[in-house]
Amino acid sequence: MDAISVLFIVGLAVLFAWALAIALTRGRVIERLRDATGAGDADDVERRVRGALESAEAARWEAEQVIHDTGYLSELLTAGVVRLRDDLTVESANSAAHVMLERRPGTMVGRSALEAFVDARIEAVARTAMELGSASGELTVRSGAAATVTVRARRSPVSGVWLVLEDVSELRRLQRIRAEFIDNLSHELRTPLTTISLLAETAGRDAESASPRLRERIAKIEVETGHLTQMVNELLDLSKIESGTVPLLLDDVDLVRVARSNTERLRPFAERQGLRLALELPDHVDPVRGDEDRLGQVVINLLHNAVKFSPNGGEIVVGVREDGGEVVVWVRDPGIGVPRADLARIFERFYKVDRARVRGRGGTGLGLSISRHVVEMHGGRIWVESEEGKGSIFSFAIPVAAAGALAGSASEEAGEATESATRDDSAAPA
Repeated sequence: MDAISVLFIVGLAVLFAWALAIALTRGRVIERLRDATGAGDADDVERRVRGALESAEAARWEAEQVIHDTGYLSELLTAGVVRLRDDLTVESANSAAHVMLERRPGTMVGRSALEAFVDARIEAVARTAMELGSASGELTVRSGAAATVTVRARRSPVSGVWLVLEDVSELRRLQRIRAEFIDNLSHELRTPLTTISLLAETAGRDAESASPRLRERIAKIEVETGHLTQMVNELLDLSKIESGTVPLLLDDVDLVRVARSNTERLRPFAERQGLRLALELPDHVDPVRGDEDRLGQVVINLLHNAVKFSPNGGEIVVGVREDGGEVVVWVRDPGIGVPRADLARIFERFYKVDRARVRGRGGTGLGLSISRHVVEMHGGRIWVESEEGKGSIFSFAIPVAAAGALAGSASEEAGEATESATRDDSAAPA
C-alpha cells in the first residue's frame, strides 16, 4: 500500500471521527434541549427553539420601544430628569436638566455626578438616596442665572438613582415679595392701630358718665381694635416664621412645666368665659430640645382656640404624656368640633370652618397655622382628632432630646461653672 492510499485512509478516518463527534454533540444538544423544552422529537425541539428566539426578539423590540418612549416623555417634561448609575455617573439626562444647569446638550452623560453638576450638594443628595432610598434638598445652582432648584432623588428598584430637578426661582421670588408686602403692611398698620386703641381707651375713661349706649360703642371699638392688632401681630409672626428669619433659642425644655405655666396664664381668660381649666400632668417626662417661649406659644394658641369654641360651663383639659420617644401635649375641649371635611385644612393659614357655625367666635385663622410651623421647626408633628358636636383634641408631639445632646448641654454647663469659678478664684485677693 503506497503512501497516497495511507493518507487517504487516514483522512477518511479523521473525517468520519469528526462527523461522529458532531453527531454525538448534536445528539447531546438535542437531548438537553428536549429535556429543557419538554419536546417530543427533534422537529418539536426545532419548533420550540424557533418560538423562543422569536419571543426573545419581540421582548428586545418592546424593551427598545419602552426606552425610546421613556426618553421621549422625559424630553417633554419641564423638570430636569437625570439617571445615575450605581457608581454615580450620569447614564441619561433630558434637555431640561442641561438647560437648568447651563450645560451643552449631551455633555452630562458619562460624567460623574460631581463633574456633571459641579456641586457637591447634589452628589450628597444622590448618595443619601442610594443609602436610604430617597432624599431631597433645595439649593442655588452655581450658574449665571443662580437658579433656586429643588432636588428630589429616589433609588431605582433595578439599579442607580433617579434625580428630578425643578426650578423654583420664580416661586421663591413671589414668596419673598409676599413676605415683604405683609411685613411692610403690618408695620404700617401698627402705628394707626395703636393710636386708635389709645384714643378708644381714653374715650372710655372720659365717657364714664355718658349714656350706656355710647359706652357700649366705645367698648366695641376697643374690642375690634384688639382683634385687628392681634391679626397684624400674627401676620408679622407668621411671615417671619415662613421666611426662616425666626431663630430658635434651643435648650432642654420640660413640657410639663410649659403646659402648667401657660395654662395658668390663660386661666383668668377662660374663667371670664365661664369655663374651667383642668390639668392631667405626670410627675416627670424626659426633656425635649426646643425653644421654650415658642412651644409655650403653641400651648397658648391651642388653649385660646379651645376657649373660643367651647360652651359656657364646659371643662377644657390640658395633658402631657411621653409616648415612643416623643413628648405629646394635648388640649381637649367640649366645643362644637371640627367637620370631617375641614380636618385636613384646619392648620392652613386664614382657613376657618363654616362661618355660619362659628358666628361671633371667629379669630384670625392664623393661630393654628403658626402652631404648625413652630412644631415643624422643632422636628415635631401636630394633629387634631374631632367629631362634630362632640368636641376636639388638639395634640402636638416633640421628639425627646437625644442623650448626647443632654450630655453635651450638661458638659457645657459644667464647663461654664468651672470657668466662672476659675475667674472668681483669680479675682479673689491673695
